[in-house]
Amino acid sequence: MKDMATKYYQAFDKIKNTRQNSIILCGNSGCGKTHLCIAIANNLMKKKKKVIYMPYRDVIISIKQNMLDAEAYSITLNKYKKVEVLLIDDLFKGQITKSDVNIMFEIINYRYMNNLPMMISTEITIKKLIDIDEAVASRIYEMIKDYTVEILGVENNYRFKDI
Repeated sequence: MKDMATKYYQAFDKIKNTRQNSIILCGNSGCGKTHLCIAIANNLMKKKKKVIYMPYRDVIISIKQNMLDAEAYSITLNKYKKVEVLLIDDLFKGQITKSDVNIMFEIINYRYMNNLPMMISTEITIKKLIDIDEAVASRIYEMIKDYTVEILGVENNYRFKDI
């Protein structure tokens, strides 16, 4: 996973405006997905790239609370749609509603159509993403094809290493 994160960071300036400009780290809780995504983000920010961290659950709840206020909803969504690099942490963590999927489609589709990079951490495999929503999954997959890691198994949870 670390090697893929390094490869992505090193290639970023070359790939950032292409269709395949994103990375996804999939795996069990505690395997280092968020740690590596934040390391990439910190290094990109040192290069003056604008990166926004999107903790999925917190942001989805906040966006849904603003749905009745069209202006606030649009401002919040645009923040995640238009930033130079978006780091989505724990995509689809927890109970997933149709509204959650629709919001993520709106953000991901905009980024897909405009070749805007994403770094995604999730406990969900690519195949499970397809089961959640094929349109979201296919856009993500096209963007992360070259930079995908899936690490499964509780033995990869560093939080349990001393048990």
